[in-house]
Amino acid sequence: MAERLIPGDTAPAFTLKDQDGNDVSLESYRGSNTIVYFYPAASTPACATQACDFRDSLASLQAAGYKVVGVSPDPVPALAKFVAEESLTFPLLSDEDHKVADAYAAWGEKKNYGRTYQGLIRSTIVVDPEGKVAVAQYNVRATGHVAKLRRDLKLDVR
Repeated sequence: MAERLIPGDTAPAFTLKDQDGNDVSLESYRGSNTIVYFYPAASTPACATQACDFRDSLASLQAAGYKVVGVSPDPVPALAKFVAEESLTFPLLSDEDHKVADAYAAWGEKKNYGRTYQGLIRSTIVVDPEGKVAVAQYNVRATGHVAKLRRDLKLDVR
């Protein structure tokens, strides 16, 4: 697992397929503040809660100059289904081999009900317009995360 990112680090470059099968790269967000959030699995209750939170906050985040993109190890068809189910209005990217999650230190050891395994660590990285990490948050909670992120970014909390 890569070392956790900290503010000032260069955000690792990536190109992944979105829910429609199109290539999306971090470079395409250059010049914008971009929230890259990693979530474990599409169409699960906690991930739906988090995605809907971002969806419901998207207009105000965009008004403050932020774009949002979600990344998970799900295949493209699962992402397309998730977008349709939850009426999501931002791109979801497929990282099936978890190479991007590895590069962002969002893949690693997890513990659940006494079992230890490798998996996606719910994480959020805010990348500034120059491609540098502005905020790096790991082991975030699905519920209330967007409100906490807004506070951390010093945006008005709705």
